[in-house]
Amino acid sequence: MWQLILKVATVYFSCMLKFIFGPLGGYAAGFPLITTILVTVAGMMTVVLLFTFFGNWIRVRVIGKFFKKRSRFSQSNRRFVTIWKRYGLIGVAALTPIFLTPIGGTILAVSSGSPKEKIILYMFVSACVWSVVFSCALYFFGSEVLKYLPDYAK
Repeated sequence: MWQLILKVATVYFSCMLKFIFGPLGGYAAGFPLITTILVTVAGMMTVVLLFTFFGNWIRVRVIGKFFKKRSRFSQSNRRFVTIWKRYGLIGVAALTPIFLTPIGGTILAVSSGSPKEKIILYMFVSACVWSVVFSCALYFFGSEVLKYLPDYAK
């Protein structure tokens, strides 16, 4: 029982940092497909909810105390602005599981001033769609999909 809880917690927390770790971890742990999908969506949405509702507080209280002031016109800030102008909230939500981390995508959406309800809805839809796509690709075509991953991800 404890081993199963530990496996689920590992997959849950890992996909909070990088979305693709959820389907990969669930597949590697031998979870049923639906369990992998649910745990992956739950992990991403936990981060989305935390940063949507407490993002400004985290930025001021935690990051502000431990990190020095950054330049407003840094390379990463310019990249975020370019992504936002080109794709908007829907595009950022769709790209978050693929290219951004759940944390990065949510921070980008929150810092743009988008309504919290829209951020949560779009990120939820994106998490559901990409979780089903990635998980089904692994579960139905696992050996074929895994051979295209870089060596460090195997």
